[in-house]
Amino acid sequence: MKPFDYAAPASLDEATRAGARAGTRFIAGGTTLVDLMKLEVETPEHLIDLNPLGDRDPSLGTVSELPNGGLRIGALARMSDVAWTAHVKEGYPVLSQALLLAASGQIRNMASMAGNLLQRTRCPYFRDTATPCNKREPGSGCSAMQGFNRNHAILGTSEHCIATHPSDPAVALVALGASVRVRGPGAQSSAERTIPIANLHLLPGTHPERETVLHRGEVITSIDLPPLPFARRSLYLKIRDRASYAFALASAAVALDIAHGSIRAARIALGGVATKPWRSTAAERALIGQRATPAAFRAAAEAALRGAAPRRDNVFKVELARRTLVRALTEVSA
Repeated sequence: MKPFDYAAPASLDEATRAGARAGTRFIAGGTTLVDLMKLEVETPEHLIDLNPLGDRDPSLGTVSELPNGGLRIGALARMSDVAWTAHVKEGYPVLSQALLLAASGQIRNMASMAGNLLQRTRCPYFRDTATPCNKREPGSGCSAMQGFNRNHAILGTSEHCIATHPSDPAVALVALGASVRVRGPGAQSSAERTIPIANLHLLPGTHPERETVLHRGEVITSIDLPPLPFARRSLYLKIRDRASYAFALASAAVALDIAHGSIRAARIALGGVATKPWRSTAAERALIGQRATPAAFRAAAEAALRGAAPRRDNVFKVELARRTLVRALTEVSA
């Protein structure tokens, strides 16, 4: 690990101003960043600790109800705490389940909600500084293209990167239509903005090193869940190599509004198969107005995976993702 300066700012304004400097990274739980610093994949010159801000402003680390009936999750709230919050478990079970299926208990106790959204890929070539990686070193090439790519993405890929986005909660949040509130340096009113989570992460395109739309110095302050009554009928299904700590080979976050056997509304997102948390509006459209039947679920799964571009070792993910989605829809509609 290379030497770095450490600072614990006294206010959010101070944090964003300090974070605007080149070579600066924010840290909260540290469950991803510290690992990458040890590997020298990340080599920040300045580290800004956001945790003390939660002591000064408890809303940054808690879950609260919004006037419109939704929920606001503080960016520094720990994953375990959010997963077991009654309003989340009852109103948005898909998010609670995604949190509890993510990482290990120890990591969930430390990891922050915003940090989980912003975690970097688990692609082994990204984490190995001896191999070319366009995400780590733009223009160097993508080792996964011709390397072992069993765990890589089949949706949202480009010729420059096929790394999979690793977050489970992000998939649930995209399905729910959540948004993030962001604060940057400058005057308070001009420095605040709200971003739909579906727009937070970028596709790799020709610049896989650009992973989000956040500007330098911007920090997420909260995650807002909209009022969505039918989210009570929601589910997160994760398929992985082992039941303990493992990242998804394929996952599905689903919510259905069913009346008299007919689907009035649907929310569908996939994880483990795309370069960003992947909401499938095509699958949602395929379900609306249909009876909740296996045939309808299979049609939605076909729509969700249309356009998939697998590589040599991950062809199996196309059928696995289809089956995962069909199973999730079957279980949530039972």
